[in-house]
Formats: sequence, structure tokens, C-alpha cells
Amino acid sequence: MSKKSIIFAGLLVVLALSFGGLLIANFGNVKQIIASSQIEFKTTPPIQNVSPEIKNLNEAFVQIAKSVTPAVAYIEVTTGQPEKSEQNPGFQMPFDFGPDFKMPEEGPSRGSGSGIIISNDGYILTNNHVIKNAKENGIKVVLTDKREFNAKLIGVDPNTDVAVIKIEAGDLQVASIGNSDDVQVGQWVVAIGNPLGLNSTVTAGIVSALGRNIQMGGDSYAINNFIQTDAAINPGNSGGALVDINGSVIGINTAIKTTNGYYQGYGFAIPINLAKIVATELIKNGKISRGYIGVSIKDVDIKEAKGLGLDKARGVLIQDVLAGGAGDDAGLKVGDVILSVDNKEVNAANELQTIIGTHSPGDVVDLKLFRDGKEMEKQVTLKPRNENTNQSTQNTTPKEESSDLNSKSYESIGMTVTDLSSQMKSKYSVESGVYIQSVKQFSEAFDRGLREGLVIIEADKKEISSVDDLNRILNGKSKGDIVVFKVKSPDGLIRLVAVEME
Repeated sequence: MSKKSIIFAGLLVVLALSFGGLLIANFGNVKQIIASSQIEFKTTPPIQNVSPEIKNLNEAFVQIAKSVTPAVAYIEVTTGQPEKSEQNPGFQMPFDFGPDFKMPEEGPSRGSGSGIIISNDGYILTNNHVIKNAKENGIKVVLTDKREFNAKLIGVDPNTDVAVIKIEAGDLQVASIGNSDDVQVGQWVVAIGNPLGLNSTVTAGIVSALGRNIQMGGDSYAINNFIQTDAAINPGNSGGALVDINGSVIGINTAIKTTNGYYQGYGFAIPINLAKIVATELIKNGKISRGYIGVSIKDVDIKEAKGLGLDKARGVLIQDVLAGGAGDDAGLKVGDVILSVDNKEVNAANELQTIIGTHSPGDVVDLKLFRDGKEMEKQVTLKPRNENTNQSTQNTTPKEESSDLNSKSYESIGMTVTDLSSQMKSKYSVESGVYIQSVKQFSEAFDRGLREGLVIIEADKKEISSVDDLNRILNGKSKGDIVVFKVKSPDGLIRLVAVEME
């Protein structure tokens, strides 16, 4: 090796040693910097003395979640192609098909919901729409401990949207059933279920309203009497539990009011008292045998109350009476107002439906009625529903047909009527009345529900055989007076319409 090479190698060694020393020194400085800038996270809460009331409420929610969640099961259902929904726009059955589910054109589909365990040997309460159209062996239940079972369908009641299924299991944790009659608007509630594929989800809110008639489903016999809550309910929550702060089930989560298919603040639950009666009969008989009065009813508003002579808007108005039905046999009439059932006051049609819906054919109910300014009592022996009967008791006395078809416009209420032709009488199955030829949009008649194509058969409880008859009655009225019309539609339905003279 040359002298120059030896000198160059020595320089490299010196440089390496110097650079290494520099790195070690700098690394030591980094360690010192890290040590000196170590963050001490604050762990002392800003509020030391939390109100005992708040602590107790917080603890109540925690205990509810721990106690009730194991009694709420996940239900997965395999069906054929689902039927097209007939529910009203805006009201959704929160039946979850999974966040990424796409409806197949043909073949099976799969959806999910929730269920409430009501017996330690495997009976589970859920919604009819959760298990509807399930294939054989198409109902799977998953418990919170991850055990899976195939469930057997015990029975369904579409009119309340209640169903019962059963799994072969023992020693299950059972939900405690509360009393929905004691529920009050404003009280805290907790919803427990399996929304959007997220198992065992707990949300809290309050009872927003009671006795909601959301007119869900197309069957006029459907019982719509829901608890409304702002606890978040989403697809998949159906069949899950709505519980009070004691952890007792007061309702079955069933529907949401929404414009996008997801929670927007309005959730609805079937009162547990109604569901309990239905479930008991389904377990006992496999089906529901429900008693009916056989009347068409509606809430009484202030104008109808005034026209009928009531002191205020109260009770439930009988719009039509089914021929041969229980109400017909008991002497109920169109225009009667039902004030109470078995001494329990009723002021809404769905409230009356719910009470009667808990009875069976053959049961006797005591009704208090308002008729012609007087209160009276009637006993009604309920009958089963007759699927083929759709006929009212309306019978009119034959009248001589006028040779001229007079017409008359009542501008003050926005309605034009004409005499009935022979063809019209045959079409409507009436012997007398006047035909509503037109109704001015947004007039008093329009706002109260009168429409072209209806036939007025009575006004102020007086039979109408011609335009002249109607004219005599209306000419005797002053501004602000109420006239109650009995009208008949082309499909034979009869109802009462109260109109204020202007």
C-alpha cells in the first residue's frame, strides 16, 4: 500500500469516528427532548360533584341495557320475493334487508328484525311483518350469547302486526312485561333491538304521544293505536322492545315516520297490553278470533259535535251500521255517538277499536251512547268478522220520482246538487236522495269531505227525496249553523258529514 493510501484510509477512520460521535450525541439530545416534552393527560373530571339524580338516571340506563338486552333476540328471515308494500307513503315498517341489500328480481330474499323472549322455554314475540312470507325453516333466531336456532311459527295477527315464534331452548332470559295503560307522555323509554345489522343496540328517548293512529296497512279492520317515541328506531328494530326505566317492556317497536326510510325522529310501538292479549291467544289457539260490533266509526270533531247536539267534541261517531252485525242486532243507528265502553270513556276511533279488539265473539260489552240529545245504554254481544258482508242497514222508503231533474248551487258552502235519475237510484241502491254534481275546491263542503259523486240521503236527520227537500232545510239555516248530511258513496259506504253554513 502506498503512503498516500495509508493517509487517505486514516482520514476516513477519523471522519467515521467523528460522525458516529455526532450521531450518538444528537440521539442523546433527542432522548432528552422527548423526555422533557412528555404529555401528562388530564384525568380529573371537570365536574366533581355530579347531581345524584343524574347519576341515578345514568345508572338506570346502564342497568336497563344489561338486564333487557339478553331478552331481545336477533331474527333473520328468508322469504320468497316480498310482496309489494301497501302501507301509506312516509310510514315504514322498519324491516331491515341489510345496508347493502338489493331486492332480487326472482328467488329468495333475506331480511332481519328483532324479537322479545317471553318465556324461558322459547316463545318469542315479534312483528307479523318481520316473519311474513317466511319459507319453511326460514326463520333463524340468534341470541346475545351467539347461540342460533331455527324457529317455528306459532301464529300471526295482521290486524295488530303481532306474531309469535318459538325456538327449542330452555332456561332463557325472559323480558319483564309492563303495563302500557300506565304509560305517560314525557316519560323516559329505551328501545332495544338490532337496527341496520347492528346487533343489541340501545337507544333512549321519551314517550312523545299516545294513541297514535298512523293508518298503517290497507285493512280497515287494522288496529292502529301506537305509542310514539323519539328513541331512535331504524330498520331492523321491528319486533324489539320499548321499555320503561324499570326495564319492563311497554311496547313492541314497529314503525317509523320517515321520508328516507331511516330514523327522522318518529318511532311507533304497539302497546304491550294489546300484544300480550294477542300473544296469549296465538299460543293457545294458533290464531285470533276477534269480536266486532259491525259499525263504521270516526272521531267527533267540533262541527259534528255542534251539529249532533253534543256539548263538546267527544265520543266516537257511528257512520254506518252493518246489516246483521252485532251493532245492528243491538239497535245501534247511524249518527249515534259512543261515549264509553264498559264504563271506559272513548274519544277516538282507534281507541274504541283497541278496546273491542281485546274481546272475542260472544263477549258482551256495555256501550253508553248519545242519541237525539239524550244518553242511553246499550248492550252489544260481539260477533266474528264476516268477510263477505259489505252491506249497510240503510233502507229508504220508495218515493215518486220527479219528472224533472232539478239542480241547485249553494255558493256559500261551495256545492251543486241535482235530483237523482232512475239510473242513479239503481246505481246507488237508493230510492231517494240528491246527487252531488260538483264541489268547489277548498270550499266549506270540500274541506269537510264532500265530493262529486256522493249522494245525500239525509240532512239534519230528515230524509231527502229531491233538491226541493234539501233546499227547504238549507234555506232555514243561518250563518254558523251546522247541517249534518248523511251521504252514500258508489261502493255503498255511508258516512256523516257536518258542514257549517256560511
